Amino acid sequence: QVHLVESGGGLVQAGGSLRLSCAASGIIRSINAMRWYRQAPGQQRELVATITSAGGTDYADSVKGRCTISRDNAKTTAYLQLSSLKPEDTAVYYCNAQGYMTWSSSSSFNSWGQGTQVTVSS
Repeated sequence: QVHLVESGGGLVQAGGSLRLSCAASGIIRSINAMRWYRQAPGQQRELVATITSAGGTDYADSVKGRCTISRDNAKTTAYLQLSSLKPEDTAVYYCNAQGYMTWSSSSSFNSWGQGTQVTVSS
């Protein structure tokens, strides 16, 4: 089992910033990609940002220019720096990681965190 724990959410005023963290633990040989999703009430879960094992990044158009995804040197913790926050950024933010637990090709995992609430007040 690979567990993901998010932290860093909270209440912030519009225009403010937050840094979310996602720490992966368990038996991990490699993480191919870590992603941040968000889900606002009554809406579908939306992919926000991706970082690959090679360090490549990608962002949703809705956050491009206001958001930076990064990771630590061990590549087991991902961060999401959100800036110039808007009320429409209010959502539960979820971390997702995909990879392998061992050298076996059948040991793939696709894990989710429990989510962290981000609320942006106007």
